[in-house]
Amino acid sequence: MMGHRGCRLAVTYPEIAKMQTRAVIRAAIKVKNAHPDWNIVPEIMIPLVGDVKELKYVKKFVVATADEEIAAAGSDLKYEVGTMIEIPRAALTADEIAKEADFFCFGTNDLTQMTYGFSRDDAGKFLNAYYDAKIFENDPFAKLDQTGVGKLMKMAIELGKPVNPNLHVGICGEHGGDPSSVEFCNSIGLDYVSCSPFRVPVARLAALHWRQVNKVK
Repeated sequence: MMGHRGCRLAVTYPEIAKMQTRAVIRAAIKVKNAHPDWNIVPEIMIPLVGDVKELKYVKKFVVATADEEIAAAGSDLKYEVGTMIEIPRAALTADEIAKEADFFCFGTNDLTQMTYGFSRDDAGKFLNAYYDAKIFENDPFAKLDQTGVGKLMKMAIELGKPVNPNLHVGICGEHGGDPSSVEFCNSIGLDYVSCSPFRVPVARLAALHWRQVNKVK
C-alpha cells in the first residue's frame, strides 16, 4: 500500500519512467501509423503523487523521453501527462498539482486505504466486527465512502478545475463498477470510470440511469 513504489520509485530510478514512457510512445506511434484515421492520444499517468514537486520531477523525464521518441519517428503524435490522485495530500493540494497535470484519475482503492489507514490485505479479518457493531454498513473497498473519501475527491476537483479548466477527471478502481459510487462520481463531475471488465456493464447502466434521472444528455 505504501512504501517505495509509484512515483517514488521513478524518483529513485528515473530510468524506469523513461523505459515505460518509451514503450507507451513507441506503441502509440506504431498504432497511429497502422491506423492513420484513428485519433491516438496516449495518457501517461504518474502514480502515487503527494507533492507537486514529485510530479514535476518525474514529468520532466517523461516529456523529454516522449518528445525524443516522437521526433526520432518523425511523428506528430500528441500525448498527455497526468497523475493518479490516491494520497489525501494530493487531493488537498490539487490546485498546485493541476498546474502540472493534464488529467486526474482517482485511484480510489489506495485513496480509501490511505484515508482510513486500512489495508485491503488484512481489512477483511476485522471488518465483519464493524458491520456487526453497526460502525460500517458497507465494505469501504466495495462501495465508495462518499462522506470522507468522496469529500476529498470533490475537493480535488473544485481546487483543480479553476487552475486548469481543461483538466479531465476519472476514477480507476473497483468502486468504478459499483452503481452508487458511479452515480456519486457523475454528480461531482467525473468524465469516466475505469473498472474490472466484468463490472463494465453495471457501471454503464448506473451512469445512464443517473443521467436519465438528472436529465443530463
